[in-house]
Amino acid sequence: MLRVGERLGLLQLLCGKPVDDPVEVMGLRFPNRVGLAAGMDKQGNTVDAFGALGFGFVEVGTLTPRPQPGNPHPRLFRCVPQRAIINHMGINNPGIDRGVENLASRRHFRGILGVNISKNKVTPNDEARIDYLACLRAAWPVADYVAINFSCPNVPNLCELAKAEKAADLLASLKSEQANLSQETGRYVPIVMKVSPDMSEQQIRELAHVFQDCQLDGLICTNTTTSRKGVEGHPSAAEKGGLSGAPLYNRSNETLEAFAKELRGSIPIIGVGGIFSAEDAVQKMKLGASLVQLYTGFVYRGPALIRTCAHALRDFVASSR
Repeated sequence: MLRVGERLGLLQLLCGKPVDDPVEVMGLRFPNRVGLAAGMDKQGNTVDAFGALGFGFVEVGTLTPRPQPGNPHPRLFRCVPQRAIINHMGINNPGIDRGVENLASRRHFRGILGVNISKNKVTPNDEARIDYLACLRAAWPVADYVAINFSCPNVPNLCELAKAEKAADLLASLKSEQANLSQETGRYVPIVMKVSPDMSEQQIRELAHVFQDCQLDGLICTNTTTSRKGVEGHPSAAEKGGLSGAPLYNRSNETLEAFAKELRGSIPIIGVGGIFSAEDAVQKMKLGASLVQLYTGFVYRGPALIRTCAHALRDFVASSR
């Protein structure tokens, strides 16, 4: 429906022009500070429509080297009273080649495009580097930045890659390939990593040092959580998967703040998790984020939340100068 609405010009009529609040982050010029988090546009075929709704940047995926169907149904559950979602999708996607093909055919989107990548479920962690490198190479021609998903709780053992030593090895390989591709193509595509909210303070400190040592371009805080705090007693609370939405807000903020203190402005942060209002978005900025992303709040509150947050962030930055 979004794609049809965009092609007919209906979204543009209903939503008007996106909020103009240009900002430079990671060497990229973002039209405004509000983006769509990965997981909504899994095929990369709706970017024009999401841009017409007002997002300054859209992150598609997660995409893997080969297509995969994801986990068996049912795999998505709404906890409406708690304003939350539990998803056990399992990174269902058409594969990186089809995703890139879809992205290459976009027509009107003028914002920043992020491509979120990961390994296939059947790929052992010891061989994960091969999958990530393949996706990085494939995404390079169409992506403004590439996001590394090594924190999704819906793929067995994927979060093991977030241990400091393994993360350092993976990131070193990606940064080396980034340098090669940059030299070959004459363009630089930043690499960002999306972290879990379920880490200890020690894990955060160790990863922060890895990110600084490897000169990571950006960080996304955070992915979904395996915790069920805030949805206790709901019929879907026992379902497997990652929890997003309002119950994630405080924990994602704690992770964001902890990384911001460790990184001290050396690496820009994209704040995501539980944003349902302008105040929620501004708080992410106060804790150290340069940009924010919406997902579950967008599901529950609709496109109006995009403009509300973009205006609030523009006003906050202006008042802080």
